[in-house]
Amino acid sequence: QLRLVESGGGLVQPGGSVTLSCEISGFTGFTLDDYLIGWFRQAPGKEREGVSCATADDQVIKYRDSVKGRFTFYRDRAKNTVTLQMNSLNPDDAGWYYCAARVTSRSWKDWCSHAVPDYDHWGQGTQVTISS
Repeated sequence: QLRLVESGGGLVQPGGSVTLSCEISGFTGFTLDDYLIGWFRQAPGKEREGVSCATADDQVIKYRDSVKGRFTFYRDRAKNTVTLQMNSLNPDDAGWYYCAARVTSRSWKDWCSHAVPDYDHWGQGTQVTISS
């Protein structure tokens, strides 16, 4: 069973930065190279929304418009970890952040999704609070 464990959240000042990590383990017959990865967030009272995603080969990396230029996705294959570097944080960035994964296939070769139902495996989340 694939296991995803997020870390790195906490209290951040407006304008500050934080790096979230998602350590992935429990591969059975696959490696991290075989998975699409998504980062999602959920603020209180709001639906979970996609923040960033990457195809299995990282040739396509997407960001939601509100975080473009501020967030950076990275996949470390040696450590089986994906990270989300988040800069210039503002109150709208607060919430629980989740990483998610799904096995790639031919239909997923050239694009990734910000839709929650498209992912099969989820972490428990890490909370980011923005406050001065």
